[in-house]
Amino acid sequence: MKRRKRHSDRITVVGEGLVGSLLALQLAQKGFAVDVFERRPDPRKKRVDRGRSINLALSTRGLYALKEIGLEQDVLRLAIPMRGRMIHSIDGKTSLQPYGRDDSEHINSVSRAGLNELLIAAADKTDRVRLHFGQRAVAADFKDGKLELQNADTGRLTRVDAPVLIGADGANSAVRQSMMALPRYELSQTYLAHGYKELTLPAAKDGGFKLEKHALHIWPRGTYMLIALPNFDGSFTCTLFLPFEGPLSFDYLNTREKVLSFFRQQFGDALALMPDLADQFFDNPTGAMVTVKCFPWNAADKALLIGDAAHAIVPFYGQGMNCGFEDCTVLGQCVDRHGDDWGKVFPELGRLRKPDADAIAEMAVENFIEMRDKVAQPRFQLEKKVEKLLQERFPGDYIPRYSLVTFSRLPYRLAKEAGVVANRILAELCRGIERPEEVDMEKAAELVRSKFRPVLRS
Repeated sequence: MKRRKRHSDRITVVGEGLVGSLLALQLAQKGFAVDVFERRPDPRKKRVDRGRSINLALSTRGLYALKEIGLEQDVLRLAIPMRGRMIHSIDGKTSLQPYGRDDSEHINSVSRAGLNELLIAAADKTDRVRLHFGQRAVAADFKDGKLELQNADTGRLTRVDAPVLIGADGANSAVRQSMMALPRYELSQTYLAHGYKELTLPAAKDGGFKLEKHALHIWPRGTYMLIALPNFDGSFTCTLFLPFEGPLSFDYLNTREKVLSFFRQQFGDALALMPDLADQFFDNPTGAMVTVKCFPWNAADKALLIGDAAHAIVPFYGQGMNCGFEDCTVLGQCVDRHGDDWGKVFPELGRLRKPDADAIAEMAVENFIEMRDKVAQPRFQLEKKVEKLLQERFPGDYIPRYSLVTFSRLPYRLAKEAGVVANRILAELCRGIERPEEVDMEKAAELVRSKFRPVLRS
């Protein structure tokens, strides 16, 4: 790694969430001293995440970043493999749609809090990282290299030196808010008309699982859905995605009777396993989902945005954390090329990652429609069976978009392009057939060779 002498080797990171804590460890291992400021209390002492994305889906990109800092196996010991989508029809019947070619290709259900605590504990063990909890970032002064903080307990404002500042402070980033004062700064925030509510499906009395343990469960119902991810204690964390407003919405479900009637009609098998559903529904908050796009991600050589602060996405591809972790991987590569020449490192990260961040943001919204609606449609199921056949018949030359996103490190923008081509191929091959065995394999071979393989080779 190239290093050049500068005023200070100390880096200030705002946000001790998943990306911020992993970033602090990565920078420490590269020889930098790091101060991390977090508005919330130390999660090892006080849990404050009720109703907020309790489970996350960890996959290849995130695991690679964890491997780089030596924590991959520690995290996998906290994870439950999910080998496919378990689809729950309205009559209670279930069917499994595998994620990959075999059980080796799976995603991992991991506790947000457990993973965050593991990363924080690892950062706390190195003398190169100093953690400061209960300190909310208010504003950044890039010209003078200062960060203004507010003490969460006393409300007292202080200014600290921050000549090199990295904002990992999420979708509502205070560092990004300060960047917006820069000339011609680009920012867009797009909220879904749907919100979400976290619920818990408890473990069986013997501590076992009431649903299939190694699956992500989905109750697709057209314009809304319920999902469930497994926890180590036998419970499942469920999330209801529903419009905020309208004839069937969170606004409409304003009494216990309406909630129970809705679940009885739409998610009857889940309701039977959740005796306190109505209490949870009204006790837990309703969250909003936003896509944030901005540029540039840096203020000259003074500051940088990373993770959700730079590119918040909706959760329907399970890539928010994985994408943020991959930011750290790419940032590390930039540092290896340029050392602490932040005038090169910071803008290079934005140039490299912006197209990929935009691509996964768009795919995440598309996947919402797939999960809540298409997975239950016979035509979609036929195309998925044909896709699996193509993957088996043309290994390495045909790879489904989901696999490219989840089980590879191919740039997201290329995975998105491959998905568009794959959809055209599947539509053409499935035209006029009812069973995957009826596919014209000579035609399939020609389409894969001439249309799909060039995208993977680009």
